[in-house]
Amino acid sequence: MKYILFMITIAMVPNLSLSAQDKKILFVLSAADTLALDNGHKLRQTGVFLNEFYLAYQSVLVNGYGVEFATPNGKVATIDIESIQDSYWKDNMDSKNQALKFVKEDKTFNHPLTLESAIENFDNYLGIIIPGGQGLMIDLIEDKNIPILLKQFARSHKPTGLICHAPSLILSIPPGENPYIGYKVNAVSPLEEFVIERFIMKGQPKNRKIAKQLKKLGLKYKSGLPKANYAIKDRNLVTSQNPFSSRRFNSLYLQAIAEYLETKRL
Repeated sequence: MKYILFMITIAMVPNLSLSAQDKKILFVLSAADTLALDNGHKLRQTGVFLNEFYLAYQSVLVNGYGVEFATPNGKVATIDIESIQDSYWKDNMDSKNQALKFVKEDKTFNHPLTLESAIENFDNYLGIIIPGGQGLMIDLIEDKNIPILLKQFARSHKPTGLICHAPSLILSIPPGENPYIGYKVNAVSPLEEFVIERFIMKGQPKNRKIAKQLKKLGLKYKSGLPKANYAIKDRNLVTSQNPFSSRRFNSLYLQAIAEYLETKRL
């Protein structure tokens, strides 16, 4: 009931004073498709986790916001095959089928902007979402444009959503320039990382122990139980833990949009 009332509030407050151009959410996606494990001795297919992307996309779309996609060099995003497993979708099987069709047929998804273009078009965006998946640990975390984008949204207090592995991108911002030091943050938990490496990937990637790195940088890391529907909002930053956290993430992200738009209205 509280969620329904909140959705009504969203519909009533923020969109009235915005043009269609100003109602866009930028989705930044990985285009990497191969993950090296065990010091390069093993290669694994990787990419964006489908439900972490698509359920967030559905949420902002049904609430009246447009979407633009951006990837490194404007290359079409790769979907992690692991994320197509039914176990990640639970009661969202219809959404899974829609998502598979979407990534195959949608013109905007299959013709993304470059990250450079997204930076240039920053004023057009109300917020940013970066879904998880191991792919971003290959390309986005090394891309010089990611810290620029994150700092842009932080300076403007625009809603920033980082899902599962995506909070690791905060680490790409130099400590002396990092606006998120001291924030409460969530990400894939140490236990979940262990399970992924031991039982799913059967190998260790080069960049790991995300929670430990975030705490070392000076962020206040918190986590829920493994597979929990868990997310945290601290000011404009919304972070979530795993593929099962979409409901909580989407609720908090919509709340962040409402709060941002209320400050603009005032």
